[in-house]
Amino acid sequence: MILAAEYVPSMYATVWALVPPVVAIVLALITKEVYSSLFVGIVIGGLFYGNAFQPGFSAERSVLHIFEDGLVGVLSDSDNVGILIFLVVLGVMVSMMNKAGGSAAFGEWASEHIKTRIGAQLSAIILGVLIFIDDYFNCLTVGSVMRPVTDKHQVSRAKLAYLIDATAAPVCIIAPISSWAAAVTGFVKGEDGFSIFIKAIPYNYYALFTIIAMVTLVVLQVDFGPMAKHEANAKKGDLFTTGDRPYAEAKQDVIKGKGKVIDLVFPILVLIISCIIGMIYTGGFFDGTGFVDAFAGSNASTGLMLGSFFALIITICFYSIRRVLSFTDCCNSIPEGFKAMVPAILILTFAWTLKIMTESLGANKFVAGLVGGVSGPLLGLFPAIIFLVGAFLAFATGTSWGTFGILIPIVVNIFSGTNHTMMIISISACMAGAVCGDHCSPISDTTIMASAGAQCNHMNHVSTQLPYVVLVAAISCLTYIIAGFVRNPVVPFIIGALILIGTFVGIKYITRTDKANEQA
Repeated sequence: MILAAEYVPSMYATVWALVPPVVAIVLALITKEVYSSLFVGIVIGGLFYGNAFQPGFSAERSVLHIFEDGLVGVLSDSDNVGILIFLVVLGVMVSMMNKAGGSAAFGEWASEHIKTRIGAQLSAIILGVLIFIDDYFNCLTVGSVMRPVTDKHQVSRAKLAYLIDATAAPVCIIAPISSWAAAVTGFVKGEDGFSIFIKAIPYNYYALFTIIAMVTLVVLQVDFGPMAKHEANAKKGDLFTTGDRPYAEAKQDVIKGKGKVIDLVFPILVLIISCIIGMIYTGGFFDGTGFVDAFAGSNASTGLMLGSFFALIITICFYSIRRVLSFTDCCNSIPEGFKAMVPAILILTFAWTLKIMTESLGANKFVAGLVGGVSGPLLGLFPAIIFLVGAFLAFATGTSWGTFGILIPIVVNIFSGTNHTMMIISISACMAGAVCGDHCSPISDTTIMASAGAQCNHMNHVSTQLPYVVLVAAISCLTYIIAGFVRNPVVPFIIGALILIGTFVGIKYITRTDKANEQA
């Protein structure tokens, strides 16, 4: 580091710390161009760090912060590199499965057994729910497996991206054995973190309502907002709608072998098992730590990297033994798999860098100071407040785990030893808000990977799922207001679920009426 470690910018822990991510997000939503929008946010963050527009501005400090602390820093971080390696390895495996004919064979099998658009979408949801160990793994695996099926049934890439995204973090956050449970447990200091996580699941209304919303949307065949346009175009054969299609022109893998369904199922199963083993290995399972504790102490990045690497080796051996793909063809898949993941890698790198800019300006401390001041009569509304703050913070920073780290300790300090029930409700509200903001943020790595998994234009994914997220978030906020006073998970859940389903039924009725009037 060239810059002094004790340096603190004059805008540190002020409202200005939130400007870079907000500018990046607004630009991305307006221009639909995510790369330049993220970079503009990064530059603004760097300028603010160097005290731009104030006495003592240092251009050198700003430039060094952007490149040395930012871009170079995030690509030097072992956790980040582990995720990038996992991305590339998965891209290579997908390329190999396509070349071996496994994906084509699965597509033929699926066409015989999955005969409707509803069935294709429900299959994607079920697979997403089953792969609950990690959101990164979920996004890319579900996308690679289900994309041929949903394409065949003319489901838009934007809809597939939504289904992938909505079964990633929202499912992981209510799964006791997942990397997310491990993260939350680690942030609850001085308490039984895992026990609190289990007790908080019934109060995690955003995650529960998101799953209900997905199923209801698919079964009722109702869409609204930009998604309705994408789905209407998909039924006419246009899966992308917009002209910017980062994956549409990608070179298609030439099928080299006469693969069977097993040539897709086996690598996926090996990948799942290997990643689970990799995660518990990093948590010390093979050194005597219990399975649950090993998951709680696991390093998801390292575990997924190790697991995917061994899965790749096993898959190469499997294809070679079955003679569906030669060793040379397997090796040729390496650069092809890397190329397929370049858009996701670029966006992730910029998103991570923007996060560094935001953290260096003290955005976390600014928000923590606001939340920590809530007291007195507002305590009954605290779960709803923490939900909204968590959603905004995760949306602005693109990280739900970072939001956990900021807000959960505050909640524990407020309620620990005084009101255990309110502590559980508020921790759940924090988790739900963080997942909500992360779910719809264009700079969230999970959102980025959902786009990559569905091979969908990133801003199409963000703009089409945003109305769904906002609706579920609004209902979730209402249920947290109720929960803050009744302090029972069942009553708010029933009320929220009825409102959610009723809203979709109403939208379907209005849409059907409008279509009937147009035809008349």
